Amino acid sequence: MKTLTALRYLEDLWDEKRAATLDEPELLGYRSNLLGTDLRITNFAGGNTSSKVVQADPLTGEKTDVLWVKGSGGDLGSIKRAGFATLYLDKLLAIESQYRGVAEEDAVVDLYPLCTFGVNPTVASIDTPLHGFLPFRHVDHLHPDWAIAMAAAANGKEKMEEFNRELEHSLVWVPWQRPGFELAMMMRRAARENPGCDGIVLGGHGLFTWGETQRECYANTLTMIDNLGQFVQEHVERKGAAIFGGAAMAVREDRRDVALELLPFVRGRVSQQKRMIGSWSDGEDVLRFVNSKDGAALAHLGTSCPDHFIRTKIRPMFVPAAQADDVATLQKKVEAALETYRAEYAAYYQKHRETSSPAIRDPNPTVVLIPGIGMFSFGKARSESRVVGEFYTNAIHVMQGASALAGKTAVKDVPQAGAAAPCEAFEVYTNYVALPALEAFRIEYWLLEDAKIRRQPAEKELSRRIALIVGGASGIGRATALLAAERGAQVMIADRDAAGAEAVAQEAQKTAGKEAIAATAVDIRDRGSIAAALRDTVAHFGGLDILINTAAIFPSSPQGTISDAMWSTTLDLNVTANYLLAEEAAKIFAAEQIGGSIVLTSSANAVVPKRGSEAYDVSKAALSHLVRELAVSLAPGVRVNGISPATVVKGSTMFPRDRVIASLNKYGTAFDAAATDDQLRDLLAGFYAKRTLTHQPITPEECAQAILFLAGPHTRCTTGHLIPVDGGLPEAFLR
Repeated sequence: MKTLTALRYLEDLWDEKRAATLDEPELLGYRSNLLGTDLRITNFAGGNTSSKVVQADPLTGEKTDVLWVKGSGGDLGSIKRAGFATLYLDKLLAIESQYRGVAEEDAVVDLYPLCTFGVNPTVASIDTPLHGFLPFRHVDHLHPDWAIAMAAAANGKEKMEEFNRELEHSLVWVPWQRPGFELAMMMRRAARENPGCDGIVLGGHGLFTWGETQRECYANTLTMIDNLGQFVQEHVERKGAAIFGGAAMAVREDRRDVALELLPFVRGRVSQQKRMIGSWSDGEDVLRFVNSKDGAALAHLGTSCPDHFIRTKIRPMFVPAAQADDVATLQKKVEAALETYRAEYAAYYQKHRETSSPAIRDPNPTVVLIPGIGMFSFGKARSESRVVGEFYTNAIHVMQGASALAGKTAVKDVPQAGAAAPCEAFEVYTNYVALPALEAFRIEYWLLEDAKIRRQPAEKELSRRIALIVGGASGIGRATALLAAERGAQVMIADRDAAGAEAVAQEAQKTAGKEAIAATAVDIRDRGSIAAALRDTVAHFGGLDILINTAAIFPSSPQGTISDAMWSTTLDLNVTANYLLAEEAAKIFAAEQIGGSIVLTSSANAVVPKRGSEAYDVSKAALSHLVRELAVSLAPGVRVNGISPATVVKGSTMFPRDRVIASLNKYGTAFDAAATDDQLRDLLAGFYAKRTLTHQPITPEECAQAILFLAGPHTRCTTGHLIPVDGGLPEAFLR
C-alpha cells in the first residue's frame, strides 16, 4: 500500500494517542466518524464500514470472530457503538449453504437476525454479506464522487487499469449488481482471483477498500480516494470550460431574488401529496451544470449510484428556463415541467412494477434544476432537503468526472453490464453511464428498502410544517416556539429583540436540532421588516405554513395616563401590525396553494372593560374582530384563529418589576420588598388565579398548547374562532 504522504486533497485525521485508548469496536466507530466527516468521502447515511473482532462468546466463553458492521440506516459521521450490528461471522458465512441464487437472494436477509451476537437490536443492513465474505479484517465501502465517476464511465474499466498503472494500485472491477448476497459472492470471487488487489470498483456503484488493522484500513481508504481524485481531477482540468459541452447561458445576477420569490411556488407544487421543506443552492458546480449545453440531457438520463437516487429519485426535474424569464414565466414553465415529470414517473412505475411491488410513491421530484437560478431540493425537514441537494451535487460531480474520462472513441460494450443487466440496458451520454431504469426501480421499490422506510420513527404532529413565531423571544412566544420544536415543526423565531430570539432558538435546537430552528429580527410596525423576516423564513425553510404572533404592548406610565403617541403606538403594535403580518404572509400562502394557518393573540380584556387600560383593551377588541375579518378574506386557503388569555405574568416582558409591584399595591396584596422578580410575579399570578373559576394561574405553556392546537392539523375545520385561555372568567364569557 502507498503511504499517506502523497495526499493532495484529503487530510489524515487519525490521532494515535486517542486511538490507543479505544477497543476494537470503538476504533471502528472512530474510523467511521473520521471518514464520515468529509463529504468528498461519503454522504450522510451513505456507505458502510466493518471490522471482524475476536470476542468471547457470552454462552461458551470461547473466542469467536464477530462481524461488526454499520447497521441499517446509520450515518458514518455520527455513528456510535450502538449503531453497529454484530453477527457471529461463522453463522453468517454458513448462510451460503442456504443460498439458492440471485432470484431468491432476498430470503437470506431473514436469516441475518439468527446470526446476531449478543443482545443487539440494531438491524443488519443488506450490505452485511458484502463485508462478511471479503477475507479482510477491516473493510470500508464508500461512495466518493471520484470513484463513482470511474464506476459510471463507459470506459471505466479501461480507465481503472490506466489508474492502476499510473498510481501503482491493484483495483479490480466488478460489473453492476444490486447490493445483496449475489454481489457478496461476486466480490469474494474477485478478491480470490486477484490476490494482492487493494480495492474493488463496483460498476455504477462505489468503492471497497480494506486493511488488516483499523489504522491500515483508514490509511488505505484515504490514499485510494485521494489518488482517484488526483486521476479524475487531472482529466477534468484538461477538459476545462468544455465540460458538459460548455455553457449554454450565463448565470443570472438576480438569481437569489428570483429564487426566493419562486421557491414557495415550487414548494407548493411538489407538496401536493405531502408537505416538503425546501432548500436552494447556487453553488458553482450546480450553476455550471444547469447552465451547460449537456445539463438537461444528463439530468434526464438519471443518476448512477443507488445511494444518490434513493434520495434524489431516479432523476431530477429540469426546467427549460431562458435568460430573460421573469417569475411569472418561470412559474408556467415549472407547471409544465411538473406535468411531464409526473407522467414520466407514472409510466416508469407502471412499466416495471410487479405484483409484489409497493404502491406508487409520491410522483413529485425532490430535486428541481433551473438554468440561471440553481437547484431547489426538498425533504421532510431542512436537514433532509440539504442532504438531498448534497447528494445531487455529488451526482453532478460524478457526471462531470465520467464525462472528463471520455476517450477519443465511443465505447460500445460498457463494463457495467453483466449478469444483472445486459449492455443494451445501459444508456450512455458523453461517456456517462446511468443505471438502467429497471435496476433503479428494483432498488427504489425493493421490499427490503420499503421495510427500512417502515422502520423509521413516526412523524410528529407538526412535521413538515414551517412556523414563523413572532414575539418568540419571551413569554407566550418563547413557550410556543419550544413546543412547536418539540412537535416537529421547522421554526423561525422572530422578535425585535434579536439577541433574545437567538437565545430561544439555541434552546429549541437542543430538542429539534440546529437546522430545524432559526432566528431573525423583526419590527412588526414596519412592512419592509416583516417582508424581510418572511424572506428569511423562505430562504431557510422554503416557504411558510403557520404564522403566529404573540407580540403586543401594554401601555403604562407612572402617572397612570398615556399620551396620544402611546395610544397610537398601542394600536399600531396590537392591531395594525397583525394586519400587516397577515397580509404579507398571505402572499406566500397564495404562491404555495397548500393551505396555511394564522394564530393571533388577543386577550380577555377584549370583552372585559377595565379602568386605566383603555388603549390595550380597545386594541385587543379590534384584534379579535380582525381575526374574524381575516378568516373571511383569506378563506378558503388560510385559516385564521386566535387565543384570548387572561393576564399572563410568568415570562412576560409586559410585567417588569415596577408594574408587578404597582399591581400588588393596587390589589392590596402584601409582599416582601426583598423578593426576586420571579417571586413577585408568582405572587401576582396567584392573585389573578383566585379570580378565576379554576383558580389556576395562566402560564405561557397553557397558551402555547392552545395556539398550536389551532395552528395544527387537528382543527382544519376551525377558522375565525378565539379560544379563551383565562382560567374561567365569567365576565369574559361569550357575549
